[in-house]
Amino acid sequence: MRLTWGVRTTVAVSTAVALLVAIWSVEKVSLFPPGLAPRSLEMAAASSEVLVDTPRSALVDLRQDTYQLSALTNRAVLVGNVMASAQVRESIARRANVPAEQLRVEPPLTPKQPRVIAENGNGKGTGDILKLNDQYRLAIRANPTVPILQIYSQAPTAESAEALTNAAVAAMQTHLARLAGTDQTPVDEQIRLVQLGKAHGGVINSGIEWQVAILAFILAFAAAFGAIMFLGQTVTRWRLMPLTGRPASR
Repeated sequence: MRLTWGVRTTVAVSTAVALLVAIWSVEKVSLFPPGLAPRSLEMAAASSEVLVDTPRSALVDLRQDTYQLSALTNRAVLVGNVMASAQVRESIARRANVPAEQLRVEPPLTPKQPRVIAENGNGKGTGDILKLNDQYRLAIRANPTVPILQIYSQAPTAESAEALTNAAVAAMQTHLARLAGTDQTPVDEQIRLVQLGKAHGGVINSGIEWQVAILAFILAFAAAFGAIMFLGQTVTRWRLMPLTGRPASR
């Protein structure tokens, strides 16, 4: 009976601990003031494509001018890198209504630049792993054969992911127009961005809260049950030891 009572108590305590851990895994627990706030576990993504062109639509004669196609393709890579600059990144954050310090923009990679250059406010750290779903990310990819940029966004919700992608295009268009006005660039030489359809997003890890909670419950229950059983056996052995300090004979 004593053994049965001990096992039942251990199961009850382990279950209580596991429930607390499961709740903590999907909710932010606050003591002052007391309350619960949901964690950002869901992850949504959106994408869109942008054509880099000129006001007179130079793409009409691309089949007859290979050099012009190559020049526009290289210009698209440049536009993608400028989009990751601090000034444009802050403009994107304002338009998408997201904190600028939580926005990370990854510029397009090329054979000459195979790694991302860390800029102020855009660098990565080991702590980013713990707050992956609390951040907003933009990945810009350049098509190697045509002047088209693919923009991929990641955000906690599908709506914010779509807004982030569309904001990236709008912010870059404004930035290019400002540069053209400052440098007095002729109209026929200005860069024009044409978004090939609005961004469409969706949640990519639906039901993640239940998965995390169940996994946390199982792991916490197993750890608590094993720890309590080990402590119980240790205490029992110490009680059976005689005054000489040697284990009692059975």
